[in-house]
Amino acid sequence: MADTSLIAPSEPSGPISLRTLILIRWVAIAGQASTILIVHYGLGFGLPLVPALAVVASSALLNLVLIVLRQWAARLGERDAALYLAYDTLQLAVLLYLTGGLQNPFSILILAPVTVAATILSRRAVVALSMLAVAAISVLALQHMPLPWRNEPLVFPPELVLGIWIALVLSTVFIGAYTWSIAQGARRLRDAMAATQLALAREQRVSAVGALAAAAAHELGSPLATIAVVAKELARELPGDSPYAEDAALLLSQSERCRRILAELAHHPEEDGGSPYTRLPISALAEAAAAPYRDQGVRLILATAGEPAGEEPLVRRSPEIMHGLNNLIQNAVQFAAREVSITTFWDPATVTVEIDDDGPGFPLHLLGRLGEPYLSTRAGVTDHMGLGIFIAQSLLERSGAKLAFDNLADGGAHVAISWNRANLEAVERIRTPATATHERR
Repeated sequence: MADTSLIAPSEPSGPISLRTLILIRWVAIAGQASTILIVHYGLGFGLPLVPALAVVASSALLNLVLIVLRQWAARLGERDAALYLAYDTLQLAVLLYLTGGLQNPFSILILAPVTVAATILSRRAVVALSMLAVAAISVLALQHMPLPWRNEPLVFPPELVLGIWIALVLSTVFIGAYTWSIAQGARRLRDAMAATQLALAREQRVSAVGALAAAAAHELGSPLATIAVVAKELARELPGDSPYAEDAALLLSQSERCRRILAELAHHPEEDGGSPYTRLPISALAEAAAAPYRDQGVRLILATAGEPAGEEPLVRRSPEIMHGLNNLIQNAVQFAAREVSITTFWDPATVTVEIDDDGPGFPLHLLGRLGEPYLSTRAGVTDHMGLGIFIAQSLLERSGAKLAFDNLADGGAHVAISWNRANLEAVERIRTPATATHERR
């Protein structure tokens, strides 16, 4: 089984594209400059043009300096990216200070750096930038240059300014928290899918090694048998005092040793359910998945409950099914008190494998969320990462399975994995000849 203990949900502290942040700032610079010029010259409002354009020019100058001093495709660490966005917040706050503070309808744009930060930075950085934005909003509510008007200055009632301040502060907190939680969920899912792919790749490598060992044992069996026959004849025909008699006996013993080794190589894959290209009964597949956990201090009970006259379905020992069952059985063994039962059912329509344990069961409030990544799945467990069930469900669903999680009436967890029998066997019949053709090549 793949070790996923080192794959933790990501805090986005890795490198961040400088190009993306620079392009976002160029868009902001173009928007700010055009808005100032249109309002001042087009609409006739007397803005403090030189200071406002100087603030915008400072952002453009900083962009040019970053492009010159750092490579265009450079990557920023989290600290640098947070400072970069903090500057954007302060630059916009100064611009708003010059143009009416919160009375400026463009004051809502102070939320933009926080929103960008929430998509790429860690929670700590997002909280720090949100606090900076709230501080800037608070200062602008109390201190700012008057909003320019054509005639007499418009005086905003204190209640309106307070309402704008509350709206911006709540928007900063809500948008930052909500955007970060959505982005974090996407990062967690990405990491969980990466762990799933690693687990599947490892299972595929293990299956490939087993198949290769079985094929090598089969191909080497015939020439080795010939060598053994020739060695046996030489040992029998050579006189006892011949200088070659000892060599012939040694050749015979070593050929017999090679035969035993090859027999073990050929035998082990069948004990584990055969090579990945072999179709075998579903009960044998479940038994192979449970084999690594027989000596874990928990009693494993394997049973079948197919129709009396029904033929047991044959399935391929696919890495997806094997690793998925492995993870679910491991989870049951880990939390069981004394025993785990694995029961295989089949009928003309469905194939089902049920895994029951006598442990604490699944917490009731998590039953509807089982299968989500990084979810603690057992009562009293706070550090369990919850990747095992996610990986098992993802891999088994790739084979067409449906999973159902529940608790037993007398305690313990219950997991049911079911396949449509016709679809499962049809897929196996299609895959097996194709794979065999590939192997012959």
